[in-house]
Amino acid sequence: MYNPGRRHPRQPKAITQREQKLIDLYSNCKLGMTPQQFYTKWEVTHETIAYICSRSISTVRFWFARGRSYRRPMATDLRHLALMDFLLEHFEKIPEPLLNLLCSKNQSI
Repeated sequence: MYNPGRRHPRQPKAITQREQKLIDLYSNCKLGMTPQQFYTKWEVTHETIAYICSRSISTVRFWFARGRSYRRPMATDLRHLALMDFLLEHFEKIPEPLLNLLCSKNQSI
């Protein structure tokens, strides 16, 4: 679980006006990318999309199916793909210390 300040759970950090604006921006953002859009843009497999979205490969296959077999991805899946697209597009611009906060220290990028 992301816990950069290693704060004790009983001592929550206060939300400032600036942080509230960021929460509002994120919450109202219509960020989303369909699996088809992601698949077309990036050279990935259904397995990779399943990995990004924390879904089974069979679930992802339903997203690409046609007709009665088609299943619609959840909004969280669309957001995961959009965020991954953003990270892939801007990876080189993200400072390594910031990436280290986002990613586990056990995994080097």
